[in-house]
Amino acid sequence: MTLAILSALPEEQYGLSHALAERQEVHRAGRRFVQGRLQGLNVVLALSGIGKVAAATTTTTLIEHFGVEKLVFTGVAGGLGPNVQVGDVVVAQHFVQHDMDVRPLFPRWQVPGYPQPTFHCHTTLTERLHQAALRCTQAAAQWNEPLLQGHAPAVHKGLIASGDQFIVSASLSQAIHSDFQAAGLHALAVEMEGAAIAQVCADYGVDFAAVRTISDRADDAAHVDFPAFVSAVASRYALHIVAQFLSSERV
Repeated sequence: MTLAILSALPEEQYGLSHALAERQEVHRAGRRFVQGRLQGLNVVLALSGIGKVAAATTTTTLIEHFGVEKLVFTGVAGGLGPNVQVGDVVVAQHFVQHDMDVRPLFPRWQVPGYPQPTFHCHTTLTERLHQAALRCTQAAAQWNEPLLQGHAPAVHKGLIASGDQFIVSASLSQAIHSDFQAAGLHALAVEMEGAAIAQVCADYGVDFAAVRTISDRADDAAHVDFPAFVSAVASRYALHIVAQFLSSERV
């Protein structure tokens, strides 16, 4: 059984890559993959690339070339739900593409050829990731990280929306959230890759789970908040969550 750990940013994989035993680099499809063993498990590390197409290509390569049977994604996202704050963690239960619109041929957000607009994550992997995220945020509450501004990080589970846009407008993020709410969908966060990865994993029957650290509120200050938060907080969260998740995989 081979597990892929796919991340959005190099900072999230630096510690993992150096901890691999029997480490081997492979270059394929213009991407760098690192194989090895981590906590006794066969693991492949990779960066998704930015946007849905890049993420889909990376995911397909992991499945086709490396025979991956489970995939876990870590990354950052903008908070969309009203109670989702910077420093919180969102564990995905399902994904939707907020920029998919083939009306009137298909309902809004539904990808043609699929029965519904949402792609679901694997229940067991998601629960393990949720438990790992809870342990991480409990630890983070003791870090006294200035960027958290005294906020006690929370963990949320639910819908994450993906699209080929870096959302930096409060009015746009509110419009996306309101449109989903009107349709009975409650999106907690917005990012650029997860729905594409979920779709590829659904096509291949590969178990998939994902976690996103909230780096900003997808508003007019997002471009300022994002870089500092990634280097100081998100990378630390990712390593902690993955380590906890791998421990549960070995049980």
